[in-house]
Amino acid sequence: MMLAVVNAVAEAPPPQFSGGGKWEAMHGDMAGYYEIRVDGPGRHHYRLFCLLERDGKVVGLEGPSLVLVTGKGKPFRTVLSTRDYADVRRLGAEYLSRRPRSVLR
Repeated sequence: MMLAVVNAVAEAPPPQFSGGGKWEAMHGDMAGYYEIRVDGPGRHHYRLFCLLERDGKVVGLEGPSLVLVTGKGKPFRTVLSTRDYADVRRLGAEYLSRRPRSVLR
């Protein structure tokens, strides 16, 4: 399911892709990141944190790109910790600091 959302977003990036609750723009300290939301067995929640590179060619990519930063999981009816979100931002900042960007294709 998560890969299906990744592929749908990559084929029709925001704002064309609305996401139906599975693709959400983040706010506050996480502004600029996007979250793919999928539920697994036992209602366990899985999250995949992403960045959009709208001007990918400027930073060494082939063009606009969907960047998968990291994933997290959490039990039903819980929230990720402040530390979890800080880890996502740290990885995102490391990625954004590189020119050209380091990516796996």
